[in-house]
Amino acid sequence: MWEESSREKSPTMASRSKEPTEDPRKQSFWMPGNYVRTVHRTEQSFQACNDIMACFVERAKVEKQYAQQLSQWSNKWKSIVESRPLYGSLMRAWQCFFTSTERLSALHSSIAQSLTEEEGERVKTWQKETFPKKIFCGFKESYNNSTSFSRAQKPWSKKLQKLEKVRVAYHKSCQTEQAALDKEKQANENSEMSEAKKQKIREAKEKAAEEKDKAKDRYEKLLEDVSSFTPRYMEEMEAIFEQSQEEERKRISFLKQAFLSIHRHLDITNNESVKAVYSELHQTLMSIDEQDDLKWWKNNHGPGMPTDWPKIEQWVPPVKKLKRKKRDQKGKESRPVMIGGVKVKALYDYVGEEADELSFKAGEIFLKVEEEDDQGWCKGVLSGGKEGFYPANYVEVAE
Repeated sequence: MWEESSREKSPTMASRSKEPTEDPRKQSFWMPGNYVRTVHRTEQSFQACNDIMACFVERAKVEKQYAQQLSQWSNKWKSIVESRPLYGSLMRAWQCFFTSTERLSALHSSIAQSLTEEEGERVKTWQKETFPKKIFCGFKESYNNSTSFSRAQKPWSKKLQKLEKVRVAYHKSCQTEQAALDKEKQANENSEMSEAKKQKIREAKEKAAEEKDKAKDRYEKLLEDVSSFTPRYMEEMEAIFEQSQEEERKRISFLKQAFLSIHRHLDITNNESVKAVYSELHQTLMSIDEQDDLKWWKNNHGPGMPTDWPKIEQWVPPVKKLKRKKRDQKGKESRPVMIGGVKVKALYDYVGEEADELSFKAGEIFLKVEEEDDQGWCKGVLSGGKEGFYPANYVEVAE
């Protein structure tokens, strides 16, 4: 009977209530471990049956208490359903039962008996047959899906981990090369440094450049390997996903028929006003669309989700921030002013964080009007006339 299953109440199937708000690359179905949402859908579907059965247990009780109790039942379950993660046309169909109940004044006690003895047993039996369990592993379907997804994803996940390590190494070599370039620049400006020491610094810079090129080559080769493996990975993962979709389609189809059967018991055809209420309810139930619901799930929790596939990420040098007090003090001190200025070209995008900082895009040309200070900042003027500070290592002299 439904009374036994109604004691288990927990969140139902999956929901449309909240869309992903984090980085799409991390949230995508294709990223390591994210298939668990589809694996958990089986358990959520099982829990949805408990909620549906509990819902109509209370509906059967309300049937015996006529209009006043029907209104109370409807108001209570409206708020409960809104917090449940059932989605799509099934959700709309479920809600339609409550709307219909509010418009009814009385129902026969035989309706309650039909709901519990016929439909309750049918759903309970179907639930037991549809959700077999595996000893110590929970639902058999969940276990099989998790095992298959994990096996299919493991090789690609390992390649992705290797790619991340190589990417970090490449960015670190870029940073090392930049430090060597800065050191060489300082050496060239130091007239007291011996030529032999300057030569060692130049050699260190060349070695850093070679290491960076090697790291970039390893990064590009590994990325090519990951990209070539991706189609096979996608094919295997999507095949497993489609099997899960088929099981979900069967569940949606059964619940559609269960709702229609419940509707048949509730339809008091001798009353014209009640007949009209249930006619509208029938139309809503017939609009349950498995393919539309499955498509929504696929686009929000499956292969249809947007994915930012791995690609080369260019290294951008860090900016040494100048404290406000120091900057204000610098403004009061005299610095070498360049007559007419020198044209410089931006190497990277930069967005000023303070009111006296410039913002520009990579490739933009503007004037440097003051030499670099000991904090690594220069003063410049954009083509639009705005004057402000910018990090010296973000530009080079324009040809």
